Amino acid sequence: MTRQAEAIIPTPWGNFNMIAYSDNPTDKMPHLALVHEAFDPTVPTLLRIHSECMTGDVFGSKRCDCGEQLHKAFEMAAQSGGAIIYLRQEGRGIGLINKLKAYQLQDGGLNTVDANLHLGFEVDSRDFNIATQIMEDVGIQQIRLMTNNPDKLEAMKNSSIEILERVPILIEPQAENLGYLQTKKRILGHLLAV
Repeated sequence: MTRQAEAIIPTPWGNFNMIAYSDNPTDKMPHLALVHEAFDPTVPTLLRIHSECMTGDVFGSKRCDCGEQLHKAFEMAAQSGGAIIYLRQEGRGIGLINKLKAYQLQDGGLNTVDANLHLGFEVDSRDFNIATQIMEDVGIQQIRLMTNNPDKLEAMKNSSIEILERVPILIEPQAENLGYLQTKKRILGHLLAV
């Protein structure tokens, strides 16, 4: 994983340096680090590892809370000189086409976990080690991790990055995503109050 390009991106939450990472300089879907302009690697970094969710992040889908979590993470990172690592792992690693197929199965009564299994995938196929490589390149050594996902905490425990604190990102559930969030809590162990 190599740093391929970077540029300052002005956002509604302030200026972030967007850094693209890939093994291939012509990769059209690189992983990203968005590092706030006030970032200081000598202090613990408020950081979110966010897996791509095109439906939620880009189109504002209410089937999940991903886009809302991403926006809240930007707001929090901007207030503390933090960072967001944006991993191109759509649909917990199954890709957009299969995610839409999983949505069809969910509309037929399966939950998010059973839909992935029905399609022949693991419950969660994401690789959070990529985030560790990016953090090491940026110079992040200690983090305050914005997450509700215990798998991210576990992945970071087995890395070179020291977790000082878990910072919850709590989004008010909506009628369209309440069942999804309850499944994440009940089956995946997400740290949610739903």
